Amino acid sequence: MSIKRALVSVSDKQGIVDFCRELSALGVEIISTGGTSTLLAKEGVPVIGISDVTGFPEIMDGRVKTLHPAVHSGLLAVRDNEEHTRQMTELGLDYIDLVVVNLYPFAETIAKPDVSYEEAIENIDIGGPTMLRSAAKNHAFVSVVVDAADYANVLEEVRAGGDTTLETRKRLAAKVFRHTAAYDALIADYLANVTGEPLPERYTVTYEKIQDLRYGENPHQKAAFYRKPLAAQDTLTAAEQLHGKELSYNNINDANAALQIVKEFEEPAVVAIKHMNPCGVGVGTSVYEAYQKAYNADPTSIFGGIVAANRIIDADTANLLKDIFLEIVLAPGFTEEALEILTKKKNIRLLKIGNLSAAAARKSSFVVTSIEGGMVVQESDVHSVKPDDLQVVTDRKPTEEELKQLLFGWKVVKHVKSNAIVLAADDMTVGVGAGQMNRVGSAKIAIEQAGEKAKGAVLASDAFFPMGDTLELAAKAGITAVIQPGGSIKDEESIKVANAYGIAMVFTGVRHFKH
Repeated sequence: MSIKRALVSVSDKQGIVDFCRELSALGVEIISTGGTSTLLAKEGVPVIGISDVTGFPEIMDGRVKTLHPAVHSGLLAVRDNEEHTRQMTELGLDYIDLVVVNLYPFAETIAKPDVSYEEAIENIDIGGPTMLRSAAKNHAFVSVVVDAADYANVLEEVRAGGDTTLETRKRLAAKVFRHTAAYDALIADYLANVTGEPLPERYTVTYEKIQDLRYGENPHQKAAFYRKPLAAQDTLTAAEQLHGKELSYNNINDANAALQIVKEFEEPAVVAIKHMNPCGVGVGTSVYEAYQKAYNADPTSIFGGIVAANRIIDADTANLLKDIFLEIVLAPGFTEEALEILTKKKNIRLLKIGNLSAAAARKSSFVVTSIEGGMVVQESDVHSVKPDDLQVVTDRKPTEEELKQLLFGWKVVKHVKSNAIVLAADDMTVGVGAGQMNRVGSAKIAIEQAGEKAKGAVLASDAFFPMGDTLELAAKAGITAVIQPGGSIKDEESIKVANAYGIAMVFTGVRHFKH
């Protein structure tokens, strides 16, 4: 076997001229279509138009050109099958040994903010995937290239032996089916959204690898980092690593948790994360002040943690950050002075991400969580509460300052693992209780962490109180105001306790469980 004829049709023409020129020099006949054929001819590469092979013109604005027996017989014929070879001979058909195709830019098309539905549909490739799948199915005899990164290896093997190895053809075929599956998944997702079916009867998703990770949840587990093809610029998948060793699975999850919290705030904010939970959150008039508050919220737990800011890190803030061990600092940017300070720390990872101050523009997306044998899909929790949404249920209304702190605490508690309790004062968290089997347990942890800071603080709870015991605990610690969803059959018991201690309590009507 040897490669004698190649069919080339690419929308991304990077490297294709040099590749085809090399193939031609090795005696390979090049068949091509439309714009690819025009480019190759212009660059002096001998090329045969697809119509010369099919005996039929390209029609319907190029919609129909390769969907022809002369093409697909040449791709699908099993060459050690006597009946197949007999039919090829009788019909005067020739084999095609190599297919080089990449597809219409559907992802790039729908990424344009002003794209029309008609334009999107027109950029659904039909002939390309069909040729790719035909060639990949018959990889025992046909080589198929969908990625320009494989040009060099294919040329090397053709130079050495006239053909690619079966091992290479298997690898290339597997890549083709991943590529066409991803392409179809993106089209299916686009049309599901257009038709208002975000949770259809079959849920297809596709992701592209960003990088292999240092390791998984533990060092003995392999892991990789993937992103959706059209991921927003204010997501972790768009972050640029400026410094530090490669990321691990836990780094990614913790950094994402920090990012989701810091995007809640319009004002300068800093979040410190440890094991997916915030150990400190602070807002201020500057990133420097916000970091001081986040640090002082829990100066013990922040050690070895991850810090996210929604403002550019300046030199003053960098001088504070460098004094402790941190895994990651994530921000919209770093001043030159800040970079000079922080890059002296060998292992700290510095991630630059898009603008994080436009929290109000956040839109709901879908979160996919894998389980053994399947997955569950839900909308992301982007619900926010405004002062007018709150229902005061106690005799005493919260003061203006208490209301401010309650809303701050509410933004944080929705990101804490349930059962979740957050204590807040002076625009910072002072106590966080996360992930306990009962609400009182979480409250005890938050109050113990706050210590004397609990006096005069407010309390946020991600779900209602099933009884009045958490309010009793809060009152004894000196907490003055509470925000919670309400909705328990024992709400009156909690209201009674709050009134007895002069605590102001408001209901949001919205629960924020996080598992």
